Amino acid sequence: MSEKIRYTNEPLGNLKVVPDFLPRPEDLIFRDEGVKVTIALSKRSVEFFKGEARKHHTQYQRMIRRLLDAYAEHHSQPLSTRSRRAS
Repeated sequence: MSEKIRYTNEPLGNLKVVPDFLPRPEDLIFRDEGVKVTIALSKRSVEFFKGEARKHHTQYQRMIRRLLDAYAEHHSQPLSTRSRRAS
Protein backbone atom coordinates (compact mmCIF):
# COMPACT_ATOMS: atom_id res chain seq x y z
CA MET A 1 0.00 0.00 0.00
CA SER A 2 1.30 3.46 -0.81
CA GLU A 3 2.22 6.06 1.75
CA LYS A 4 -0.59 8.20 3.16
CA ILE A 5 -0.90 11.71 1.71
CA ARG A 6 -0.09 14.48 4.15
CA TYR A 7 -1.79 17.80 3.50
CA THR A 8 -0.16 21.05 4.61
CA ASN A 9 -1.43 24.60 4.87
CA GLU A 10 1.37 26.25 2.89
CA PRO A 11 1.03 29.10 0.36
CA LEU A 12 0.55 27.90 -3.21
CA GLY A 13 2.63 30.62 -4.88
CA ASN A 14 1.74 32.52 -8.07
CA LEU A 15 -1.48 31.08 -9.46
CA LYS A 16 -3.03 31.86 -12.81
CA VAL A 17 -6.77 31.66 -13.36
CA VAL A 18 -7.49 29.82 -16.60
CA PRO A 19 -10.71 30.78 -18.39
CA ASP A 20 -13.24 28.01 -18.74
CA PHE A 21 -12.72 26.53 -22.21
CA LEU A 22 -14.83 23.39 -21.93
CA PRO A 23 -18.16 23.26 -23.78
CA ARG A 24 -21.39 23.08 -21.83
CA PRO A 25 -22.82 19.55 -21.52
CA GLU A 26 -25.78 20.47 -23.73
CA ASP A 27 -23.32 21.53 -26.45
CA LEU A 28 -21.92 17.98 -26.54
CA ILE A 29 -25.17 16.47 -27.77
CA PHE A 30 -24.90 16.09 -31.53
CA ARG A 31 -28.26 14.63 -32.37
CA ASP A 32 -29.95 15.57 -35.58
CA GLU A 33 -33.69 15.57 -35.69
CA GLY A 34 -34.66 12.00 -36.39
CA VAL A 35 -37.57 10.69 -38.38
CA LYS A 36 -38.77 7.12 -37.86
CA VAL A 37 -39.28 5.23 -41.10
CA THR A 38 -40.05 1.67 -42.05
CA ILE A 39 -37.84 0.30 -44.80
CA ALA A 40 -37.35 -3.18 -46.23
CA LEU A 41 -33.68 -3.97 -46.80
CA SER A 42 -32.12 -7.04 -48.33
CA LYS A 43 -31.11 -9.74 -45.88
CA ARG A 44 -27.59 -9.62 -47.33
CA SER A 45 -27.25 -5.89 -46.59
CA VAL A 46 -28.56 -6.20 -43.04
CA GLU A 47 -26.26 -9.14 -42.29
CA PHE A 48 -23.30 -7.19 -43.67
CA PHE A 49 -24.01 -4.17 -41.44
CA LYS A 50 -24.67 -6.35 -38.40
CA GLY A 51 -21.33 -8.09 -38.90
CA GLU A 52 -19.44 -4.83 -39.36
CA ALA A 53 -21.20 -3.31 -36.34
CA ARG A 54 -20.09 -6.25 -34.19
CA LYS A 55 -16.48 -5.79 -35.34
CA HIS A 56 -16.53 -2.10 -34.47
CA HIS A 57 -18.67 -2.36 -31.32
CA THR A 58 -21.45 -0.11 -32.58
CA GLN A 59 -25.05 -0.38 -33.69
CA TYR A 60 -25.80 -1.49 -37.24
CA GLN A 61 -28.71 0.94 -37.58
CA ARG A 62 -26.38 3.82 -36.68
CA MET A 63 -23.96 2.70 -39.40
CA ILE A 64 -26.74 2.62 -41.99
CA ARG A 65 -27.98 6.05 -40.87
CA ARG A 66 -24.48 7.54 -41.17
CA LEU A 67 -24.04 5.99 -44.60
CA LEU A 68 -27.31 7.52 -45.79
CA ASP A 69 -26.38 10.88 -44.25
CA ALA A 70 -23.00 10.85 -46.05
CA TYR A 71 -24.68 9.95 -49.35
CA ALA A 72 -27.27 12.71 -48.96
CA GLU A 73 -24.59 15.25 -47.97
CA HIS A 74 -22.43 14.35 -50.97
CA HIS A 75 -25.27 14.55 -53.45
CA SER A 76 -26.75 17.74 -52.03
CA GLN A 77 -23.57 19.69 -52.91
CA PRO A 78 -23.45 21.52 -56.24
CA LEU A 79 -22.00 19.40 -59.04
CA SER A 80 -18.96 21.69 -59.40
CA THR A 81 -17.72 20.89 -55.86
CA ARG A 82 -18.00 17.13 -56.09
CA SER A 83 -16.61 14.61 -58.55
CA ARG A 84 -18.38 14.38 -61.86
CA ARG A 85 -19.42 11.00 -63.18
CA ALA A 86 -18.77 10.17 -66.80
CA SER A 87 -21.95 9.64 -68.79
